[in-house]
Amino acid sequence: LNQQELIEQLPKTICKSIRHHLFLPTVEKVYLFKGVTRELLLLLVADMKAEYIPPREDVIMQNESPDELYIIVSGEVEMIESEMENEPTVWTFKSGDMIGEVGAFCCRPQSYTYRTKTLSQLLKIRTSNLIEAMKTRQEDNIIMIKNFLQHHKKLKGLRLGDLLHGVGGDYGDPNMYVNLLTVASTGNATFLEELLKAKLDPDIGDAQGRTPLHIAASKGHEECVMVLLRHGCNINLRDVNGHTALWEAIAAKHHSTFHVLYHWASVSDPYIAGDLLCTAARKNDLTVMKELLKHGLQVDSKDRDGSTAIHVALEQNLEDMVKLLLMNGAEINDKLKYKLSSMNLSDMLQKREVGHRVMVSDTMDEVAQKWREQEKQHNTESTRDQYYFRVSIYRGHPVTRRRTHCSEPGKLIKLPNSLAVLKIIAGAKFGFDATNASVTDQEGSEIDSIEVIRDNDKLFIVEGPNCL
Repeated sequence: LNQQELIEQLPKTICKSIRHHLFLPTVEKVYLFKGVTRELLLLLVADMKAEYIPPREDVIMQNESPDELYIIVSGEVEMIESEMENEPTVWTFKSGDMIGEVGAFCCRPQSYTYRTKTLSQLLKIRTSNLIEAMKTRQEDNIIMIKNFLQHHKKLKGLRLGDLLHGVGGDYGDPNMYVNLLTVASTGNATFLEELLKAKLDPDIGDAQGRTPLHIAASKGHEECVMVLLRHGCNINLRDVNGHTALWEAIAAKHHSTFHVLYHWASVSDPYIAGDLLCTAARKNDLTVMKELLKHGLQVDSKDRDGSTAIHVALEQNLEDMVKLLLMNGAEINDKLKYKLSSMNLSDMLQKREVGHRVMVSDTMDEVAQKWREQEKQHNTESTRDQYYFRVSIYRGHPVTRRRTHCSEPGKLIKLPNSLAVLKIIAGAKFGFDATNASVTDQEGSEIDSIEVIRDNDKLFIVEGPNCL
């Protein structure tokens, strides 16, 4: 029974070797440490202490701070609801099991009392030592989180929600990020939901200011994103680089995740499109700008300062960015047209105005081809839910425009689901009643079905029968 005292009286190197010899075989079999590196196990074992506890002794008290967790080497330990009158036993743990890890992982007071049923030998691990060990190796960190999830999934009579039952208050432990951020990175929405139900802060950040939403968005874990949004996370928080979760999603080309975030943000923030476009322009990030435009963000959307992406790009003399925005329908006012001359882009504006093809990117033909292949397997509406088709609309017959050198610019819009809605949009854009107008392609052929229109097509709204 005095094993621990004898060990501690020996020199440190010998003490460490004895702990490795005595404890490592037991620790390796514990569910939480399956698959982790030997280096991490040796790090933990070096600070473990063995204790012998007689029957009917409380090892962990309900509502106490989760400073320690234990591995049961021998004996049995009961998990008890001590605040109830008859103190019912919720679960019985046996040799090889671990107790107290839920409170430690969630940085919350212990939800139950753990009491020995028989004489028990336990290995005590300080929570702070476990957290520090997990920080040293991210791979082991994730493995332990996954082991934790899988283990509690197997305990059919015991749910994580039960273990966290009755926990209240705000315990802002800085180690909490080990849980929420790691779970967000693994994509386990179920466990994330349980942790958030226990009132953990959904906006906890790491040293770089990245929240669980940043991480879930950057990895495309859409279900985790939805869980975090439902629990009231702040979608507008920025990391040390000034990036929001929306930026992380679009930069990583997780289109479905971005669509969820954008829809959520746009409900309360009318400037979200302008902010994203202007940020991409300021960073001169052509790749992100192309992705934003593919999602149908209006190229002339204003940010909360009243600027548009083309204004930002012109002010910073970003010629490639200006070219991209210009060929995607960006409006240029008279005050900024002089800057186009200095970039030799005036001819580009003229080409756009007389009906040349508007391009989102050099690879849009490839994207369109992929969409056509998808249409063979999915109906048109489901495909457009994932990716908006974008078209340019012009007022007047294409032949007349070319013959008269018409300079009225077109408008870049998202393709709606019907020609009737397309005409309503065109009427609103050009300021006339287009209900009875006809729609033609670049050659003047009339279009009578929305289904024949493809992404990046140029459409002409003809007002009357005397179109020529």
